[in-house]
Amino acid sequence: MHDAPQCSAVNDILARVGDKWSVRVVMALEGESRRFNQLRREISGISQRMLTRTLRGLERDGLVSRTVTPSVPPRVDYALTALGRSLCDPVARLGNWAIANIAKVEAARATFDGETDQAR
Repeated sequence: MHDAPQCSAVNDILARVGDKWSVRVVMALEGESRRFNQLRREISGISQRMLTRTLRGLERDGLVSRTVTPSVPPRVDYALTALGRSLCDPVARLGNWAIANIAKVEAARATFDGETDQAR
């Protein structure tokens, strides 16, 4: 039997690392550190507010580090920590699975939606 507090903790972590914006930020940081505006340009569709929230959550969970370089204006760089880098392979594998199975998922959805419409 699974320990309820442990399951809750796992669910919390999976919610963070499975979030679409978290996945995209992690993959954008895979190669090198980026500044906030670089990330915003590279991750299409993300708002400034959502990028800020996502980076804070990833930093809180120890997946991303934030480095402030004193200058005018201050330079802020984000990079993956060792823990964050360890997430890149599972995320890439999940993305590759999704790419390989898009057609099957879309076909299943179409079948389900057609059956659901007929049952109404």
